[in-house]
Amino acid sequence: MNFHRHPNTYVSEVHLKISNLENSIQFYKEIIGLKVLNKSDKVAQLTADGKTTLIVLEEINHPVRNTGRKTGLYHLALLLPNRSELANVLYHLLKTGYPLQGASDHLVSEAIYLGDPDGNGIEIYADRPEDSWKKTDGTIEMATHPLDAENLLSKRSNEPFSGLPVKTIMGHIHLQVSSIKESEEFYQALGFRAVNRYGLQALFISTGGYHHHIGLNTWQSAGASAPAENEVGLKTFTVTFPSEDERKASIENLVKLGAEITHNDNHQITYDPSNNKIILAI
Repeated sequence: MNFHRHPNTYVSEVHLKISNLENSIQFYKEIIGLKVLNKSDKVAQLTADGKTTLIVLEEINHPVRNTGRKTGLYHLALLLPNRSELANVLYHLLKTGYPLQGASDHLVSEAIYLGDPDGNGIEIYADRPEDSWKKTDGTIEMATHPLDAENLLSKRSNEPFSGLPVKTIMGHIHLQVSSIKESEEFYQALGFRAVNRYGLQALFISTGGYHHHIGLNTWQSAGASAPAENEVGLKTFTVTFPSEDERKASIENLVKLGAEITHNDNHQITYDPSNNKIILAI
């Protein structure tokens, strides 16, 4: 997991707006396998290792379900340390009977997809070794093939499922955006570079040669507006820079593009062209 540490820039945390905190906590604990790090009346921080926040849940007032045809979250993606752990999670999910939305072989990784009680998309995945990725002129080959679930399950351990492994991290975020062209220009200013693209409909970007730290698509959101404040979905996500110098350089690049930078609770905050709110951290 060297792609999610210095000297790379990556997504480290996702903050979700949800309709019922207790229901969501139960789902993320019992179905996903995360733990509660901190909790108040309306907000809970979720962790895998007992120290690092991966997901923040915030119950909002007068919540409205997101139609999915606006900008915002497509899915957040939890990265497991190895294939055996993914097999353990798949076996656990099958035992719970919770409905899965998909299971795919992306060549660079294997992934399981589901939604939380508010319809927020979740991917749980494990990477294949980097030396097996096919790279051509800066492009990393990816695909969406059916997951060989039988083969994957043969790699599971005999230990009972007790939650996601402590080395679980936020692997990437996949966003619905209104324009791929505008989004690419914005995220280039943050240091991300394209590693795979599908015309003007989808783009995968990263730092350090990862297959993607951020996915962008317009499949249901081309030209769309952002959700209302009381719609469940993405509130913010955090981009972590390797140093203060690199964060400052990226902020300067954003200002040149006309992006607004604000300060709140010692955070530096901006919005991408699709109004996705981003915390710029180090």
